[in-house]
Amino acid sequence: MLAVLLGLASGLSWGVADFFGGIASRRAPAISVVALSQAAGLLLALVLLALVRPDVPSPGGYGLGVAAGVVGAIGLVAFYRALAVGTMSLVAPVTALGALIPLAVDLAAGRSPGVIALAGMVVALAGAALAASAPGPASRRGLGLAVVAAAGFGGFFVLLAESADRGGALWALIAARTGSVPIALLGVAAAAAGLAVGRRILPLVVVAGVLDASANLMFAIGSQRGLVSVVAVLGSLYPVATVALAAAVLHERLGRLQAVGAGVALAGVVMIAAG
Repeated sequence: MLAVLLGLASGLSWGVADFFGGIASRRAPAISVVALSQAAGLLLALVLLALVRPDVPSPGGYGLGVAAGVVGAIGLVAFYRALAVGTMSLVAPVTALGALIPLAVDLAAGRSPGVIALAGMVVALAGAALAASAPGPASRRGLGLAVVAAAGFGGFFVLLAESADRGGALWALIAARTGSVPIALLGVAAAAAGLAVGRRILPLVVVAGVLDASANLMFAIGSQRGLVSVVAVLGSLYPVATVALAAAVLHERLGRLQAVGAGVALAGVVMIAAG
């Protein structure tokens, strides 16, 4: 049950982080937003490291975390750019399909959830897609980037969970950030984007980074206490939070199908918990 709660909490945190990151990416280069938000997350992780002082991980475990950070950063840049040029409520559910990658890995390794939980995972993802579907005309721009983001997020889930198993959740987070921050900074340099995002946008970026790091940590801990695929699917319900905020703050119109989708996603969560 703890893994389920941590998965849900990570999804909520990711959803809010992605909303703030998406808004910031409409007013500043997406790569700059990613670089600064990842740096903010690294700072938070280092503060926690100084307080907790866990045992030093093995080089292999740390390396997996770095790899997670690299693929995660690529996915995040693609996602923020997709949010900036497309419709949030169409882009978000596509990226949520990244949860299918850890599910495939678990199934290939013979780590299959129970029948009820497996059905619940399918129902939850379907509900999230419905809840985040765009009613009426919507821009299809950014969907290719959303597919790239989904692949990046799926790889991130698998690698971060393995890193956490080998060296602990906090070290996995730090390793991921030491992989993502340099990649993002290289992207900033290549794009000649600069790190100046403006004083009004900087708070959004910092909040997005702190929430993203918090979600990563909760996911890593949850993956140590349950199947990675289950925690990943629950974490991938973040589009529900993103779309809810888009409706409340940006006044993106929601339809009846989206309300039904939220209920379906909740039913899937109940099935996962029961399974």
